[in-house]
Amino acid sequence: MQTPIKIAVVGSGLVGSLLAIYLRKSGHTVHVYDRSPDIRKIEFSGRSINLAMSNRGWKALDGVEIGNEVRKIAIPMEKRAIHLVDKLNFQNYGQEGESIYSISRGLLNRKMIDLAEAAGAEFFFEHKIWDVTLDDATLHIGETERGAWEDKKYDMVFGADGAFSRIRHRMQRQSMFDYSQEFLPIGYKELNIPANPDGTHKLDKNSFHIWPRGEYMLIALPNLDGSFTCTLFMPFEGENSFASLKDIKLVEAFFEKNLPDTIDVIPKLAEDFLKNPTSTLVTMKCYPWTYEDKIALIGDASHAIVPFYGQGMNAGFEDISVLYEMMEKYGDDWKSIFSEYQKSRKPNADAIAELSYRNFLEMSSKTADENFLLQKKIEKAFSDKYPEKWIPLYSRVTFSDRPYAEALAIGDYQNAIMEEVLKMENINEIWDSEAVENKIHELLQ
Repeated sequence: MQTPIKIAVVGSGLVGSLLAIYLRKSGHTVHVYDRSPDIRKIEFSGRSINLAMSNRGWKALDGVEIGNEVRKIAIPMEKRAIHLVDKLNFQNYGQEGESIYSISRGLLNRKMIDLAEAAGAEFFFEHKIWDVTLDDATLHIGETERGAWEDKKYDMVFGADGAFSRIRHRMQRQSMFDYSQEFLPIGYKELNIPANPDGTHKLDKNSFHIWPRGEYMLIALPNLDGSFTCTLFMPFEGENSFASLKDIKLVEAFFEKNLPDTIDVIPKLAEDFLKNPTSTLVTMKCYPWTYEDKIALIGDASHAIVPFYGQGMNAGFEDISVLYEMMEKYGDDWKSIFSEYQKSRKPNADAIAELSYRNFLEMSSKTADENFLLQKKIEKAFSDKYPEKWIPLYSRVTFSDRPYAEALAIGDYQNAIMEEVLKMENINEIWDSEAVENKIHELLQ
């Protein structure tokens, strides 16, 4: 326990809610502000990508003993189901028993707010934070940006208010504050595969489904009610793009030609496509994440990433695990807590941003590439036999809590080795042989 102080958390999303639980565990008074209505009282749809919970996320939830509550709303996915135009391939994610977990974002967010309230955090919805005074942690709240504001003073403020954070907006106006944002020329749109009449899933429920098509791809993740949340990632402009699919006929023709096995399972395909919004994808980096012992950014407010490694929420939850480790280590010395927290997390946030960007190429193109699939088979065979010598990159990121920066560096090293292995003569025939094993051992020296 620390000396209790009064803390505001701006943002009632997944990271803000979990942070509130950790701060309450440490004995603090916690007020959570959000400009949106209470998500538990509104319909949540149209802009969501289902979450893929993995080890880092579970570690943070288990740290405040709420992991088992969340497991009740999660579906394990132990493999990728790769839908090529003419066949279906399966590719296991990790070792036997290792899975990532599909969770509806809306369902999890509602549960997290319930759990934070049960822990004693107080929530203030439809409260618009327009600014913060950094020196004394005062929030400025009002109906409009230029209208009258009410001031609320705290001992400390956490900005957990996402990629377009108002708290970061104020911090950006300091000198020596580095900031960059980069939008992908690719957007996304939500679609839906409903359940069968008897409530069962139309596709394999324990798979992460991918339709890789190069410049664009479709993914589908299972929900508890038998449905799948689908996300179409696609360029905004160009031949196969959101701009080119302007009416029902064009949408239907596009899916019939390029994604024919989705026609029967997505009954409202064209209707949903034209109705649901097209959303953007941004990578945001900044530094520093903290100001004195008064203000700290966390989650997407400090490191928004694209969703292609399924690590956005997991990385945000890991921020909280690391912050709490520092709280336990430094007690009431919040300057040291904040300093060590940002120094620990910044290189790892940059690493997962890079890995997430790269993984779009892997999911949209390489999963349909025979050489890539062969590389994965060789890696898995070698890793199964010599787990102390080779952990595949995906497993390092997803099924461990080793630093992301370490996973990136070792992943690059391993990929260079595999490039040499794939040059071996008749590699397609000898991939599971002693000669290949010996080559990897030799290159690992």
